[in-house]
This record gives sequence, structure tokens and C-alpha cells, in this order.
Amino acid sequence: MHTIEKIGGTSMNDYLSVRDNIILRGANQNIFGRVFVVSAYGGVTDQLLEHKKSSQPGIYALFASGIEDEAWVDKFNTLSDYLFSINSQLFEDSVLLEKANAFLSERLNSAKQCLHDLQSLCQHGHFALETHLATVREMLASIGEAHSAWNTAELLQRDGVNACFVDLTGWQANSHVSLDNRIRKAFENLDLTKQLPIVTGYAHSDTGLMSSFDRGYSEMTFSRLAVITKATEAIIHKEFHLSSADPRLVGEDNAVPIGRTNYDVADQLANLGMEAIHPKAAKGLRQNNIPLRIKNTFEPEHAGTLITAGYVSDSPCVEIIAGCKGVYSLTVFDQNMAGDLHDYDQHILSVIKRFRAHIVSKDINANTITHYLSTNLKTLKRIRSAIEAEWPDAEVDQQKVAIVSAIGSDMQIPGILAKTVNALAQKNISVLAVHQTMRQVDMQFIINESSYDEAVKCLHAALVEVHDHGQAICLAS
Repeated sequence: MHTIEKIGGTSMNDYLSVRDNIILRGANQNIFGRVFVVSAYGGVTDQLLEHKKSSQPGIYALFASGIEDEAWVDKFNTLSDYLFSINSQLFEDSVLLEKANAFLSERLNSAKQCLHDLQSLCQHGHFALETHLATVREMLASIGEAHSAWNTAELLQRDGVNACFVDLTGWQANSHVSLDNRIRKAFENLDLTKQLPIVTGYAHSDTGLMSSFDRGYSEMTFSRLAVITKATEAIIHKEFHLSSADPRLVGEDNAVPIGRTNYDVADQLANLGMEAIHPKAAKGLRQNNIPLRIKNTFEPEHAGTLITAGYVSDSPCVEIIAGCKGVYSLTVFDQNMAGDLHDYDQHILSVIKRFRAHIVSKDINANTITHYLSTNLKTLKRIRSAIEAEWPDAEVDQQKVAIVSAIGSDMQIPGILAKTVNALAQKNISVLAVHQTMRQVDMQFIINESSYDEAVKCLHAALVEVHDHGQAICLAS
């Protein structure tokens, strides 16, 4: 009877809140029977790889972009200074600080030497850098989680908690094993009734975790831990509640925690880039009937939001207004497409997949296919060029748009589409396209990007705030 709990990067930046609000949770409660998977400190993985939202290059991106360019070295040194400064803030005791710095130095120096050696090797014609980049990405990513997990375990031991550092990074390991076997090996001698494992969010596997899940790797580690150890519940601690909308847009007094929802809703949020959990990580939890709870680190007494497979709201309602900006519509019109949609769509999808752009939604009619892509302009132009080369007679257009979505576990509400469109029209917001699926779990509205903030606020007011839900739309147990 244990839980697997993941702590997000922003929460990790506040050790005292992690210790008091998550680990200890009150002096009268048993702190054991829990396993904690920790993210890197907030912003560290962005500096190691690339910024998750802006794509500003980190060490990996700079290293991958030019074999003779030394820009990655400067970035590496800057990040190293930052990581050591984190240690200085956390460890007041000089002996512990020296120990923490020694652990960090070994990881940093080893990684830096590997990059120098690889850079030198690939300047010879027989070795191609591209064949090693996936391994470089995995190695760099592992540094952030190893740093935060080791620190947290040591700090908890200092504070009287029998915590232990569980390193799944496979650092300098002699063999490559599957993710599941790495987890089983690490936990075979642990006693969860007496020890509190602090586990690295990155885990090395023979197939490469990032090749399949990229930045969702820590959630996959978290999910597999829950499945393999047969956890009773999986919990994610974030710096905010899973709320009915972004409090920064609609106001903290208007946003309300969802409280209860299902994995379908979690999938819709992930598709919009607002991940409660990576869809493939959620799949394992759902298939094994493991509930997922999202909690706010800074409101430990609140039960948070419980996500289960079978939940459906007692009465149909909208549970969350969400969306994404910076989306590009890519429209392909060709008179010859009529009657041959399947082949066109298949080819267009293969081009999008080749450039690894994320499809948020798409429209199809007799002679036109529009994909709404969450990607950067550089990638979009490459996709467009490839499509224009294959169909020179087609008309290809692009436009920067935003998507706003109303989502709920049951939205079979008569007239809800008309009510929603009317709310947007009253604010003079033009709807460029509309999607409502037969499953009745979401409605999507394609709008001009400049209207995004106002659209979220007006839909939240019309579909959520009018019901005055109180502490949560449905209180979790």
C-alpha cells in the first residue's frame, strides 16, 4: 500500500515547501509508504537542452548545431555556475556543501569531457555527429534530475528523514537494460515501510526514453514506477491546481480547481500542450486502474484533482477552458484533391511527421486540408516547402492563429455550441473554424491569436463562472 509521487521543477525550487507541505505533511502522519520522483530544478532542463516553449537553445541545441562551434562551452560553464549556486543556497553546512559539490562536479566534468571527445572525434570524416545526438541528449538531461534528487535525499537525511537517493540515470553503467528492469533492480532491496526513496525523473533504458517521450520522460518514469510497484495512487505535485482556466487570465478568484475528472480530459489537455500528464504515461495508469491526483504544493490541505478512468460528472458541464497560442494553420487546396483525399492526407501527414511538428487539430473538406500545427516558423516553412515541391499546382497558405477549447468529462448540453459562439460574438471575436466531436468531451474554436486572452476570459465567464462552483467543480475525496 504505497503511492508514487512526482514533484515538478518549480516546486523543487522551494525545498522548505517540499519538505513541509509534501514530505512531512504534518507530524502525526506516517511519512513512509511513498516514493518521490523528482524533476530537475525549474529551468535547468531548458538550459541543458532547449527552452520548452521558446526553443531558445541550451547546451544540447548549441552542441548539435555546429561541430566546430564552441558556443555550447560557454553555455555549459554558465549552467555549471548556476547549479553550484543552487547548492550554496541549499547547504549551509560546509561539509555537506563540499559533498554536494563533489557529486555535481563529477557529473558535470564527465559530461563536458564526453562532449569535447565526441566533438573531436566527429571532426574526422568517418564519424557523423548526427548518429550520437540522441545519446548526448539523454546524457545531458540526466544531469538535472540527478542533481535535484541527490540534493533532496541529502537534505532530508540532514533533517531527520530516512531518505535514500535512487539513481535511475544509468550513469557510467556497464550494461543497457529496459526501463522496467532498471526500476525493478533499483527497488528490489528497498523497504518502503522504513525508507523514503527520492528517485531521478530521468531513467536510462536500452531504447532511449527521450527518443519516444522527449521532455515527457520524467512522467514516463513516474508512470512505470506506479505500474511496476502496483501503487494505490499516483500523485503529481505542481505549483498550481488543475483549474478551470489559467488564473493569470481569468483571475485567481474566478478560477476554481476541477476536483474530479477523467483521463479523456487529461488527453485533451495534453494535446493542447497543457499536460496534466503525458498521454503515453497516462495510458499505463489508466490500463492498471491507478488513480492520478494533481495537487498544489503550496495548498497541501486541498485534496486537489483526482483523475480516474471511469469518472463522468454527475451533470453535464464544462470543467476547463484551455487552449494554446502560437499555432500555425497550414492549408493545402488542390482541385485534384476531390475524390482522392486519402492519398493527399497520407502524404501531408508523412511530411509533418518527418519534421516532427505536433498536430493540434485539422479540417478536411472536398478539396482542402488544413492542419493546425504547434511548431516554430522555421519548421513550418520546411513543411510548406516540401508540400509545394510535391504538389506544385496546389495552393498552400499559412496563418498564425490560436485555439481555445471548452473541455469536460460530459458536455452533452443542448445548445452549448450556440451559447459558446454567442459569447465570443458578443466580444467581437471572429471564429475562423469550429470543431465539436461526437464524444462530447471538447469543443475547439480557431481564432485570431490577438483574441486569445479575451476568448478564454469570456468563455470561462459564460460556461464556468455562472455556476458558482465553490471550492471545486466536484470535490475530490
